[in-house]
Amino acid sequence: MRGAEPETQAPYAHIVDEDAYAIAVYGVPYRMALGDTDQLKKQATLKREGKKDMKPSRVEVLQKDDGPVIVYLFPRAKEITKDDRKILFDAEIGRLQLGQSFYLEDMVYQGKREL
Repeated sequence: MRGAEPETQAPYAHIVDEDAYAIAVYGVPYRMALGDTDQLKKQATLKREGKKDMKPSRVEVLQKDDGPVIVYLFPRAKEITKDDRKILFDAEIGRLQLGQSFYLEDMVYQGKREL
């Protein structure tokens, strides 16, 4: 019997295009992930110092074997540049308050900034 093939792409790669930055949130209780995606969209932002907050253009909830994954898609039209040293992701999912900082110097994959 063969072992499982390793996953070579992010679990949300099929919903992300080149025009979006994506942030995936894991570990959310199933009952909270069932909320209205429009509400999830309204309650999330990417914050950059000295710039207007970015709102997601779309939110997808994927059901995986180990639980739901909430994927926030932000438009690349509002480009994140090398001058944006730190990005803060804020979101509210039901009663959960999330906040995560991303330092852009740490977010490079194959020579390209990835978020």
